[in-house]
Amino acid sequence: MGTKSTHPGFHPINRRDGIFQEQIHDAYKITGKLPEPTVCPQCSAVFHKGRWQWLGAPANAHEHNCPACQRIHDRYPAGFLTLHGNFLQEHRDEIMHLVQHFEKKEKTEHPLKRIMATEEKQDEVLITTTDIHLARGIGEAIHEAYQGALEFHYNPAENLLRVHWSR
Repeated sequence: MGTKSTHPGFHPINRRDGIFQEQIHDAYKITGKLPEPTVCPQCSAVFHKGRWQWLGAPANAHEHNCPACQRIHDRYPAGFLTLHGNFLQEHRDEIMHLVQHFEKKEKTEHPLKRIMATEEKQDEVLITTTDIHLARGIGEAIHEAYQGALEFHYNPAENLLRVHWSR
């Protein structure tokens, strides 16, 4: 599953359960309690009962950017998913449909799990995410559907995950 990383500060992960425990405090997680209800002025997610949810924004709600919108604004992804290989070239549309479907399903339940950007180059695709678990989940979904090689490289100092899939 993991191999030696060429990225300084990154450590391969050889966990069997696929869950990554945060080693440090995530600077994008809100410290302290937001007043309820609070709505994100960018995406309209509502902070209610201690978490961000897709609800109708109540009148006179407080405003505060949610962590996902703040990451998007700062252009500071938590997850990087790189896809490459001949199989990707031959099945790009199918694979990208799976990526979009997976993100849509996750975002429906978890407003902070979003794809920030997708950069398509001739021989690879780079997808950045607002959440390390979304990058991991997409990588695992592709691996489950199409096999291939899947690697995870987690940098605990930056709470950053790089996922590489190829076939």
